[in-house]
Amino acid sequence: MEKNPKWLVDVAVATVWTSYDSPREIDKNAISHPVHVEEWLNSLTYETSLELCNKNLVQSQVLYGEEVHVIEEKGNWVHVIVPSQSSSKDDRGYPGWMPKDQLILRDDWAINKSPVAVISEKKAALYCYYRKPQFALSYQTILPIISKDENWIQVQTPTGEGFLRAEDVCIYDSIEKIPKGSGKDIVLAGEQFLQLPYLWGGMSSFGYDCSGFSYSMCKANGYIIPRDAHDQAQAGKEIELTEMEPGDLLFFAYEEGKGSIHHVGIYYGEGKLIHSPNTGKCIEIIELKDTIYEKELCAAKRFW
Repeated sequence: MEKNPKWLVDVAVATVWTSYDSPREIDKNAISHPVHVEEWLNSLTYETSLELCNKNLVQSQVLYGEEVHVIEEKGNWVHVIVPSQSSSKDDRGYPGWMPKDQLILRDDWAINKSPVAVISEKKAALYCYYRKPQFALSYQTILPIISKDENWIQVQTPTGEGFLRAEDVCIYDSIEKIPKGSGKDIVLAGEQFLQLPYLWGGMSSFGYDCSGFSYSMCKANGYIIPRDAHDQAQAGKEIELTEMEPGDLLFFAYEEGKGSIHHVGIYYGEGKLIHSPNTGKCIEIIELKDTIYEKELCAAKRFW
């Protein structure tokens, strides 16, 4: 077999930090192996959550089994590029820093050479050989399939093999065969996360930020779009604001729509928006009329 070593994320959700010294004492559960995402999130106050943004501590997140490119090492930390998240920050992918022990080097990763299992539930347990649950995986985690039966899917993992319940996944012949959904499918994907708390930099079903939410709901329907709102606004098909349909991405800018883009949501239909608003709030559906969002709406883009 041809050897092609890849750095893979070996925790349920790896946070990509702005710098190797960005994490605070309160963030230790986010940089551990195994990671303790829910414990970390539960420990954050409104103020310490807000600091993730206001102090520019966090850039993005990456799911279990995703590939990153390591470009520099500094002690126990590595400077990485996330190729699946395109960004104007680096034409190779999204840049940032991760603890090295949240990654593992594997030379036989079959993600592009085999059928894949995609987590379709909000969260799903990964089981060991004895069918003992190991930890929870996020929605849209993708792993190569080794074998399957009616109840269990045996998958390749960064460290070896594991099992997923058949009811928790969708199976496709390859990543390329993941079907392209409609705009309404994008909305339906998003609806299941109503009331999920916002997380700055969030790219998992443990918590999304605004563009992480739009990115992930498009990904769930076969569309890989840029990571950040301002980059998403430069891609896709431009739609007149009078011609919006469910599943279109709506962009919002300062200075009543004339300034820089700061937010993105998904058009729900009937004048409504489904979005992950900001720290302290949860994913919600709102009427656009007579809101700040109506004033700041500046563009609509279609990826479906």
